[in-house]
Amino acid sequence: MQTIESPTKPAREEINGHILKLMVGIMALCLAALTNAFNKLNGGRPLESISDSYWQGGWSQTIFLGFLFAIAAFLFSYNGKSTAEMIMSKIASLAAIGVAMFPCGCGDHTEIIKRVHFISAGLMFIVLVYFCYKFYKRALEPKDGETVVYTEAIFRAFIYAVCGIAICTVIAGVSLDALFTEEGRKVGPIVARFQNFIFYAEETGLVAFGIAWLVASRTIPLITAEPERFSLNPYLLQVEK
Repeated sequence: MQTIESPTKPAREEINGHILKLMVGIMALCLAALTNAFNKLNGGRPLESISDSYWQGGWSQTIFLGFLFAIAAFLFSYNGKSTAEMIMSKIASLAAIGVAMFPCGCGDHTEIIKRVHFISAGLMFIVLVYFCYKFYKRALEPKDGETVVYTEAIFRAFIYAVCGIAICTVIAGVSLDALFTEEGRKVGPIVARFQNFIFYAEETGLVAFGIAWLVASRTIPLITAEPERFSLNPYLLQVEK
């Protein structure tokens, strides 16, 4: 990364992919904690899942819908570094909208269209695993004009791997619970024993998603070498590597 004196106007006129990753990461990290906190303040019942906040109304519902639509917008704007990444980000964006527009059948509520919420959530998390893999591979590749991989980049690759495995574990756990749900029952064997299983599984997946994208923004000093670090100051001209 090279910098020169500040120009008289921003060197980057459009939203940058690093900024998108930073914002998506922050919102994904905060979504579960905020919906749960405001639901408790509002005197609501324990959330069965993060999506259950839709039915709770108030701030919990507002944050759930607002964050999901914002994440969807950022993902739709993100084109990655290949056609495949561009397509996958659009799929994740539409899936996030599906999660928001077709709420879960939590409590005594029924789904507008059966399975749309579950399929949308599953599809979104699968795409997020894909991006963890892409971030992992990219971190281990030497930057243009260099022959070595920074120690910080190797550490980032480790974080991406852990996040990807965490999301895969969540997908497997929720899928198994749904697979072994008996006919006529709304919950599976895991949820029957651990009432808040879906909530904590979703929270784990979202936190992993948030950490991966926050790290991929390359704005955090301790895990990003100075030559590859991205400045949030739009008045600094940067040559990305």
